[in-house]
Amino acid sequence: MLIQIEGMKKPGPRLPDWLRKSKRNAQADHDLKKMLRTRNLHTVCEEARCPNRNECFSRGAATFMILGDVCSRSCGFCSVKTGRGLPMDALAHEPDQVSEAAAQLNLKYVVITSVNRDELADGGAEHFANTIRAVRTRLPQSKIEVLTPDFKGNREALHTVLDAKPDTFNHNVETVPRLYLRVRPQADYCQSLDVLLNARRYSSSVVTKSGFMVGLGETDAEVKRLLEDLRAHEVDVATIGQYLQPTRHHLPVEQYVHPDVFEEYKEYGESLGFRSVFSGPLVRSSYMADLVHEQASDE
Repeated sequence: MLIQIEGMKKPGPRLPDWLRKSKRNAQADHDLKKMLRTRNLHTVCEEARCPNRNECFSRGAATFMILGDVCSRSCGFCSVKTGRGLPMDALAHEPDQVSEAAAQLNLKYVVITSVNRDELADGGAEHFANTIRAVRTRLPQSKIEVLTPDFKGNREALHTVLDAKPDTFNHNVETVPRLYLRVRPQADYCQSLDVLLNARRYSSSVVTKSGFMVGLGETDAEVKRLLEDLRAHEVDVATIGQYLQPTRHHLPVEQYVHPDVFEEYKEYGESLGFRSVFSGPLVRSSYMADLVHEQASDE
């Protein structure tokens, strides 16, 4: 019998079977981590405690996180450290190191994301562009996806990234607008939508993409409205995954959404005209990004 002690938080819902991952490949995990540490590189897979990291590492896939590993924002769902990042001259090696790591892994699809660096005038946009160019030089046949911050709505910064010609531009809205104050307090839903629309209007060739989590207390109607908003802002690809609490200091899971509901969201998104909707409990924005891009490009 469970006895509830006054003042103690009620336990959250139990992790369902569909969210339990299979046994990891420890050697592949170790080898990739060793290579990344040798190059002083970070991945969002590790920093954000992605549940798919071992699977991706086993197949030689990783999402490189540039601009250091300290974020200027403190979102309620994210386990990346918050604070002031390293001076940019200390990160001058990152573009070349990312390109060399991608070449060592023989990647055909390279995903580059970053922490927020709100203290920088351009939010780190030029560093993004330098990294894209370095990878393109080293791996001219590879596709490149960027997952960027909102750059505080700075369109010049956004255009700097797009001028470097990534194949996919990704910016996540993360959750429904009603929950922003709790989940993503230093961001603005409408601003994120504007970033996505401006990316499409500025670059007709880039695939635009955005992702969000469920299980934070949103309703089905809010999820569908969010998908409608993304399509109204000409987003090509949507990704939908289950929020998982990274530590006890982060927002609790309100609900574990059943796989059947994820399938309903996928079907609804497809009815709106997305090129691709990748929806499932363990889906993350960069998970299987190469296959998602291929599906979107075939449309």
